[in-house]
Amino acid sequence: MILYAQFVDLTRRKIYPAEVIIEDGRIKSISPTDKNPTSPGYLLPGFVDAHVHIESSMMPPTEFARLAVVHGTVATVSDPHEIANVLGSEGVDYMLDEARRVPLKYCFGAPSCVPATIFETAGATLDAAAVEVLLKKPEIGYLSEMMNFPGVLFDDAEVLAKIATAKRLGKPIDGHAPGLRGDDARKYFAAGITTDHECFTYEEGREKAELGVKILIREGSAARNFEALWPLINEFPKQVMFCSDDKHPDDLIKGHINQLAARALAKDCELFDVLNAACVHPVDHYNLPVGQLRAGDPADFMLVKDLQSFEVLETWLDGQLVAKNGKSLLPHQHSAAPNQFKANEKQSSSFKIKSTKNKGTVRVIKVLDGEIVTEARTVDVPIENGFLQSDPFGDILKITVVNRYAENATPAIGFVQGFGLKNGALASSVAHDSHNIVAVGTSDKLLCAAVNAVIRAKGGISAVDDNGVEKVLPLPIAGLMSQEDGYVLAENYSEIDAWTKSSLGCVLKAPFMTLSFLALPVIPALKMTDLGLFDVGKFGFVEVES
Repeated sequence: MILYAQFVDLTRRKIYPAEVIIEDGRIKSISPTDKNPTSPGYLLPGFVDAHVHIESSMMPPTEFARLAVVHGTVATVSDPHEIANVLGSEGVDYMLDEARRVPLKYCFGAPSCVPATIFETAGATLDAAAVEVLLKKPEIGYLSEMMNFPGVLFDDAEVLAKIATAKRLGKPIDGHAPGLRGDDARKYFAAGITTDHECFTYEEGREKAELGVKILIREGSAARNFEALWPLINEFPKQVMFCSDDKHPDDLIKGHINQLAARALAKDCELFDVLNAACVHPVDHYNLPVGQLRAGDPADFMLVKDLQSFEVLETWLDGQLVAKNGKSLLPHQHSAAPNQFKANEKQSSSFKIKSTKNKGTVRVIKVLDGEIVTEARTVDVPIENGFLQSDPFGDILKITVVNRYAENATPAIGFVQGFGLKNGALASSVAHDSHNIVAVGTSDKLLCAAVNAVIRAKGGISAVDDNGVEKVLPLPIAGLMSQEDGYVLAENYSEIDAWTKSSLGCVLKAPFMTLSFLALPVIPALKMTDLGLFDVGKFGFVEVES
């Protein structure tokens, strides 16, 4: 096959008309030509998501690929620690098996923190020996994000053994150190950790970049750090990559890494620096088997309408056309549904909180829209018959995390602010990282109803109102992913997401994504796990009543 198009040569940093010859799925040659282009637009390497949890799209790899290729994505660097926290190594193997069924080039990591901490109940444990087994698999390209930064700082033997194995096998080590600065940051990255996707201020990103760290600018469904970090593209052009981290299906329908490239250009970042961040740096850093439009490379590339919007006209993988004019050419495939879900339905009385001080002053998790970090607040709530109550008018709701891996576990309960619910409740079994059931609600009855809806589905998201309306999106694959067609899933998710805003009054841009991070006790400042209210700064549990 021969293509004549405007060629964006990232190696030479030039754009010129070229003849591209493709044979047997590889680039045979690329030559400048005087012939007029027969293909519209510009030919360039495909986009790469430098850090993403496929599970957070609520789709298995087969469906994620169908949606992603439409936006010019040809590869992802994927951390499967969500399903690993539910199913262990079996879950990682499931993702590898599913990925083999599609041409999109998945690079999976060996999850480094399963469970993320000892302060929650997960479905599995991956110790240093189990991580070594995974790292030795050829499909496993790196050691996934080392969230246990205290373990690095205090020389935890298990943590250091995982890092040592990755070093010995020559596989990169991903970082995860939100807010870590100064001497602590220097020690953390000196251990051999090479990236961080958790910077949420320019100052933090710059400090880490000056240490030689590769900074992944993240723009996902909940955490959005592009506006804070984009100046680093100009200042550290060889150290920046783009990632989504967590992308819900309705957002993936709209766009992927192409959106970040377009936004960076709109900020007057230099074109070739942007394209290197979006297309080249992840391939080089993670040694991905992804073509870069060079002679001998796999024929992985895209054709875009222009170099401003990056509207994708075609996406090719190994010489196969996989998307054209906004339509995926990959078929829907049925996926198996391994799971682990033992929780029994609860009673509304299970969500009462007895006051021990009889003054109603409580610690509250304050959510920040567009961030996965939270703030810790202290407020007064009503007391009735000796029990602490939600205060919807003051935007103080109850939050609960229910252990999904045990039949009769007692729910952990606290308070949260920032959802804006006027009535009703939301619940989800997508609850990073152990994926127990997390829920918020305006009353104990509604909180219980939302939780029980997820339990009956053996995983999913739910929303209920005080008129008895109940909406459920089942996620039978590990309680994290759907078996539906990805486009149908996106439509169904959009419907329940919109309903939480129009009928329940939720004010957050991504209610379920924000909800999913409220159980993650490695992200500041205050979180809730199935074992209680957790203060990340103190790295320990605290009482709900202050």
